[in-house]
Amino acid sequence: MRIAQVAPLWERVPPPAYGGIELVVSLLTDELVRRGHEVTLFASGDSLSLAKIESVHPRAIRLDPNVKEYSIYEMLQLSQVYQRASEFDIIHSHVGHPALPYAKLVKTPTVHTLHGIFTYDHEKIFTHAKEQPYISISHTQKEPRLGLNYVANVYNGIDVDSHKFYPQPDRPPYLAFLGRMSPEKGPHHAIAIAKAVGLPLKMAGKVDAVDAEYFETEIKPHIDGEQIQYSGEANHIQKNQLMGRALATLFPITWREPFGLVMVESMAAGTPVVAINLGSTSEVIADGKTGFLCNDVAECVEAVKKIEKIDRQACREHIANNFSVKQMTDGYEAVYQQILTGRFEHQNGHLHIPVLSETN
Repeated sequence: MRIAQVAPLWERVPPPAYGGIELVVSLLTDELVRRGHEVTLFASGDSLSLAKIESVHPRAIRLDPNVKEYSIYEMLQLSQVYQRASEFDIIHSHVGHPALPYAKLVKTPTVHTLHGIFTYDHEKIFTHAKEQPYISISHTQKEPRLGLNYVANVYNGIDVDSHKFYPQPDRPPYLAFLGRMSPEKGPHHAIAIAKAVGLPLKMAGKVDAVDAEYFETEIKPHIDGEQIQYSGEANHIQKNQLMGRALATLFPITWREPFGLVMVESMAAGTPVVAINLGSTSEVIADGKTGFLCNDVAECVEAVKKIEKIDRQACREHIANNFSVKQMTDGYEAVYQQILTGRFEHQNGHLHIPVLSETN
């Protein structure tokens, strides 16, 4: 099968540190190549992949201070993809709404994995292109009122073997927080939880320009290098160690998280997760078995106090059984096959693909 994978240009594929979408695209793309597919990856020029890489810019946009308008490079990328559409059996887009108008103009089908949430403005373009085939990464991500043509739900997967298992946390114990230093990720809640239970908190994650003021006013004043520690961005090995050695990973989000790879990576290392029950957390965490789902900070505090009841081996097995690269790729292959074997209809001149039985 000839497949085009279209990744955002903001980060390298795979990302050197933070970048959930880019990590998923990397794992999926390489696994598809291993399975014998002919895959072309449209991504930043510094990307690394088993697939053939095509790019309109030599490195991740985020790292280039000369780039002032990201959308220009995105348009160049999508123009390149769809000018070459006839070379592919299927195009798999991970860039969201910008690909929708282009996909309408070619015969090669495009399937869109939705990695984010719907804003008021985004809803307008998605509703305009609701007949195109979409894949959700969690059931709670969906917005049924928009009437989008969801063809499957495919959970993100990780390479479990690349995550070292830690059967015991460090002594003395500490809590971990990994993620963007932004209000929706809830590092301010993580600090409050750690202070309430009297445990050190080790944090890692990037600070985007849009979140700089939040970090300076709400997070930085609490960082003392002792109870509250912050180490900046972390690479794969550093993330694995940070979470694997922790008593628990805190995931006190304030938004409807579409998936949350941090939860999966933490449990793969054996570390249970204490999360606010929003978005996908109830689909990723087995409540009471691999962590705890809480309604507020006070419940998170109580959950930390009983976290040692959680079996760390069960956390690892939960991820291996439900969120592996194999399972993710199986899900996407099923979608591709269903599209390409002709089990679709044309309605009012548009491609319509019947809803698949859910992959997860």
